[in-house]
Amino acid sequence: MGKKRILIIDDDARNIFALSATLRARAFDCVSCTSAREALDLLKTEVVIDAILIDMMMPEMDGYEAIPHIKNIANRVHTPIFAVTAQAMVGDREKCLQAGATDYISKPVDVDRLLQLLSHI
Repeated sequence: MGKKRILIIDDDARNIFALSATLRARAFDCVSCTSAREALDLLKTEVVIDAILIDMMMPEMDGYEAIPHIKNIANRVHTPIFAVTAQAMVGDREKCLQAGATDYISKPVDVDRLLQLLSHI
């Protein structure tokens, strides 16, 4: 079994860098996109993606709008999508799950919690 490949979708390069470094140190392979549109184009291809980490607050198309589009891509229906958001308010988790996210993690990212979520993929 090879490395699991994680797609990180975030408009902030610092977040992509930090998440990629953390995941690569734990034997994950990482691919990143800085916009939901770029990610949708990538996900329409046959590239292997085992899970998606998506920032919920992005300009142009946010995670709430992007997740249903991802779920409508035939070969991505069962790909786990984890919402990553600084919005840790009451009801945000439910809002992310209603949008179609598999689960939710707040920023700053708790690495142990993230690894626990990814251990199920």
